[in-house]
Amino acid sequence: MSTDTHQLETVQLSTNAAKQVAKIRTDESIGDDQYLRIAVKGGGCAGMSYELGFDHKNENDLLYDSQGVSIIVDKRHLMYLQGIVIDFFDGLDNRGFVFNNPQATSTCGCGTSFSA
Repeated sequence: MSTDTHQLETVQLSTNAAKQVAKIRTDESIGDDQYLRIAVKGGGCAGMSYELGFDHKNENDLLYDSQGVSIIVDKRHLMYLQGIVIDFFDGLDNRGFVFNNPQATSTCGCGTSFSA
């Protein structure tokens, strides 16, 4: 398994997002052999949607580190995710991960769908 670590500024987590990822990892007993995967897929009200989850690294993945969290991104998705910052809000009227993506030309109201 390659351990290439690419520049931090390409894919980032806020402090709150990193804390939430660590909490999920602990609460769901996810092993250290899995990384946080950030991906995109076709669909959603704006054309594409984000996916977050834990997964094993494969040969098409680039490895990043942000706030102490190891993140993997498929090379083919990087053009849609370059420069993304993922935050987490835990308020009464707004709870969940928020994707701040400079590659998005438009987004939908739910915040998890975009077009590029």
